[in-house]
Amino acid sequence: MKKALSLLLLGGLALAGCSKKETKSTASSTNENYSSGNPLTAPVDYLGAIAKAKKSAEKTVETVSLNQAIQQFSVAEGRYPKDLNELVTEKYLPKLPDPPYGMKIVYDPAKGEVKVVPK
Repeated sequence: MKKALSLLLLGGLALAGCSKKETKSTASSTNENYSSGNPLTAPVDYLGAIAKAKKSAEKTVETVSLNQAIQQFSVAEGRYPKDLNELVTEKYLPKLPDPPYGMKIVYDPAKGEVKVVPK
């Protein structure tokens, strides 16, 4: 009985050792992990992640405020504005927001959609 239990335990350990392990390269390619894993570069990785998050937040804020103004214009006027400057002239916005650095605001008057894209 002890031999059977020992063989079962050894077989279980052998199978556990043969399991598929995820390598670092596949982990970083499947996850949005921007950390190098090196403690010496951790501050640089952290600052890079903060800069990316800030840029993403600015893009979101810009598009949300513009889309709200476009929707208000559309409800009141029955059409989308011809360009974004019409939102300012019709007093839906005090001024057009500045795009984040290295980006530009693109407006599609046919669909009434605003996107912030790289220059």
